[in-house]
Amino acid sequence: MKQEVKSRETQELIINKSFDLFYEKGYNATSIPDIMKKTSLSKGAFYHHFKNKHEIGKKVIEVIIRKRIKEGFIVPLSDINNNVPELLLDVFTNRIKNYSEREKALGCPANNLIGEIGYSEEDFRIILKTLIEEWREALIKTIDIGKYRGEINSKVNSSSTAISLICAFEGVRSVRKVYDDDVIFNEFMESMGSFIKNLGIQQVS
Repeated sequence: MKQEVKSRETQELIINKSFDLFYEKGYNATSIPDIMKKTSLSKGAFYHHFKNKHEIGKKVIEVIIRKRIKEGFIVPLSDINNNVPELLLDVFTNRIKNYSEREKALGCPANNLIGEIGYSEEDFRIILKTLIEEWREALIKTIDIGKYRGEINSKVNSSSTAISLICAFEGVRSVRKVYDDDVIFNEFMESMGSFIKNLGIQQVS
């Protein structure tokens, strides 16, 4: 049992440290020796758990990036006791307000991977697409609830609205990386408020 726990802890160490490196340096610029140095693991200990960087990359997406998207954007949408437009506005603006300076400078980990290897690595592309689809489906469900309750205009296309929200958010995360202040974030949040109001709801301030 102790060996199983140690093995699991070592795997988690590799995944967590690899995520940090991929986030800071990029997936392609990170090497196996970089990861071994970051984890202080020997070559034998490392290869006992992972055959190559590709395996680690898949685990980073499946474990860490999936968790970030789920906890940051999908789970909050389940709080349908709130007014849906206000809920959408909260999800897409409060997340930004709570980002650290490092997260502002480095952008979105999922979007970074999509931009770097989303097309060239088929395994990664499939997993990343699945995560975006899970996010979009959660948004569609929430928007449909708002339409049913009369909080969102019934003529609104739930699917296109969902992907517009995702793309706008991911876009501003990318653009923010080349700025030294939060002006672009503030303008995005103002624009997001206007966009949600245009869904047909006037009570969102």
